[in-house]
Amino acid sequence: MEWWLVLTVLGTLLLALFFTGMPIFLAFLAINVGGVLVFLGPGAFGMLVNSVFSTTTTGTLTAIPLFVLMGEILFRSGSTTVLFEAIDRLIGKIAGRQYALAMVLSTVFGALSGSNMAVAAMMGRTIYPGMIARGYDEKLSIGVILAGASLAPIIPPSVLAIIIATLANVSVAGLLVAGIVPGLILSAMFLGYALIRCAFNPALAPQAAREEAAGPQRSLAVLLIRCLPFAIIIFSVMGLILAGVATPSESAATGVVGAIVTAAIFRQLSLTLLWDSLKQSAYIASMILLIMASSTMFSQLLAFTGATSNLASIVTESNLEPVFIFLLMMVIVFVFCMFIDQVALMLVVIPIYLPIVEALAFDPIWFWLLMLLNVTIGGMTPPFGYALFAFKGVAPNTDLKTIIAATYPFIVLFLIGMAIIYAFPQTATFLPAQLS
Repeated sequence: MEWWLVLTVLGTLLLALFFTGMPIFLAFLAINVGGVLVFLGPGAFGMLVNSVFSTTTTGTLTAIPLFVLMGEILFRSGSTTVLFEAIDRLIGKIAGRQYALAMVLSTVFGALSGSNMAVAAMMGRTIYPGMIARGYDEKLSIGVILAGASLAPIIPPSVLAIIIATLANVSVAGLLVAGIVPGLILSAMFLGYALIRCAFNPALAPQAAREEAAGPQRSLAVLLIRCLPFAIIIFSVMGLILAGVATPSESAATGVVGAIVTAAIFRQLSLTLLWDSLKQSAYIASMILLIMASSTMFSQLLAFTGATSNLASIVTESNLEPVFIFLLMMVIVFVFCMFIDQVALMLVVIPIYLPIVEALAFDPIWFWLLMLLNVTIGGMTPPFGYALFAFKGVAPNTDLKTIIAATYPFIVLFLIGMAIIYAFPQTATFLPAQLS
């Protein structure tokens, strides 16, 4: 069978299985077993077993359950309310202060969680009702919260970054820290957009001029001291990697210890909390490992049939400029992310894109960081953005059409941010370069 027909048939069947709602790893497993049987023969099933074993025992993937566990402990303990109070006070009286509060909190919580759904749900449950009660604009409030939540997979710790780096054979530490500067740039763009709109239309934040910080009025020094455990956690995750002292897995382990200590400091630590956090983390991590093991075999199947190498040859031998090929690759992912789980799509796309990226000599950290930004947008694009449904779940009285409409300006800002990173690759490559 011709390579292009193999690629088309396998890709179409896999996407069709995704649309049926079948678990991702089962869809991959079905295609892998069928593909090995048809194209390689029964004798190649030993290769499938070896592929599963080698993937699930990859050392760099230990960071995934540890990062998930860290986030579970912090959010289940409720100790993050300390951050809410401190940041609320630090922002002070500015026009649109609740927008600023939502964006800063989302950025910080993203650096403690890595899950856009978790941040969207928490912000929708805590700060959103207060914004509406103060007369803040509904759409702008929702947009700020969802845009801020979408930074979680970009700013470390990021499970999605670890998955992409592992499958794309790039430095996990490099791709993790590559998201810091772009994540902060996007956060500033989102916040700037909200504040500029407030400046031109004060009706978007009618009570902003007379708002006071919520909660007990502790001194600023006390608030900063109470935030120190969180600063230590963030440093242990990002700082140790940047300093070259720890690998991502080691920094994730120190982050877990920091989360346990933080929960104990604020008297929230219990055996029940630890057990529930461990159970949920084990479930999420095992699911991710199963998916990755199945997807690795899929990429090997494409390689054995010659599909990926022939596709790369066609692309490099075409007369198209690299920028047009880059745009086409990004547009395909952007469109499919509206309908398919981001992780599932990456598992399909990376084996196909990898030889093209190498053939066109794109900087791998820069390219896959842009791909990470691209798939992150899928979390808030209709009709199947997970963050949209997470927010709807905690704000049942808010119409889904309103939630979707609120994201449009921020999707445009996301794309502008990607254009900036494309034009200035140093924004993505500077920090990873310091690791070596």
